[in-house]
Amino acid sequence: MSARLKRALSQLPSGGPERQAVEAGEIDAVIDYGSAKVIAFPAARRALRDAARRADAAGQEAALDAPVANRVLAALPRAEYQRLLPGLEPVTLKFGEVIHEQGASIRHVYFPIDCVVCLLAKTKGQRAVETGLVGYEGMVGIALALGVAVSHIRTQVHVAGTALRMPAARFEVELQRCPQLQRELLRHACVKLAQARQTVACLTSHVFKQRLACWLLMTCDRSKSNEILLTHAYLANMLNVRRVSVTLASGSLRARNLIRYSRGKIAIVSRKGLEAACCSCYSSIEAVHVA
Repeated sequence: MSARLKRALSQLPSGGPERQAVEAGEIDAVIDYGSAKVIAFPAARRALRDAARRADAAGQEAALDAPVANRVLAALPRAEYQRLLPGLEPVTLKFGEVIHEQGASIRHVYFPIDCVVCLLAKTKGQRAVETGLVGYEGMVGIALALGVAVSHIRTQVHVAGTALRMPAARFEVELQRCPQLQRELLRHACVKLAQARQTVACLTSHVFKQRLACWLLMTCDRSKSNEILLTHAYLANMLNVRRVSVTLASGSLRARNLIRYSRGKIAIVSRKGLEAACCSCYSSIEAVHVA
């Protein structure tokens, strides 16, 4: 019994009802008015610790039983995912947030759930142009899985949402311990490379209206939503075109009742129609995406 508890009990009248209740084990805690603190008896403290452990275990079990929203993590054996889980911190990523800067050390890797992260390369004038997208199908910070600790691109959130984050040091340890994680991430890197090649082909072969339709579909696919919050100015800057090009292309798609937009919100009205308005690159890129 702690000194504080003994002191609090010594203040109870001998033979009084409070003392009798304590001796009968009917009281779990007492109040020390001198320090304004509640002092629990040893049995009560043990019961509280046991209840907390049971709650933690139940929470971990529920997390394991819940569907894994990120495709890379979902592909892992249950035992491997269970070992990774304590190191995965749920985070909410805001629109426009830069999580990796080009030329800076990678401090965390991210497994998106319902957010979309844009991969941006800087041009000579320091303008950042989109070169790829990552959503629930992959991981942001793939360079770390390839043995490179410095980001060669800027990664910026363009659809806000949630992700699971892991510190780089822990990720490198877990990567060595989990061959299946290595395989999944190498596969993901290969997919991103194939998509980048197709994107280059698209840029040199197709009109912007087709490319915009393709881009809208790919973004919505990765965010698992038919609505995204993006302004024309942001799209023009990211896709390296003039703002008037975005206005004309989106206006054409809206006139055909394929999309609608207002106040920075773009929504797909007809997915089938928008797919028909795309170039063939959408099906080629998404075939790799879902393979």
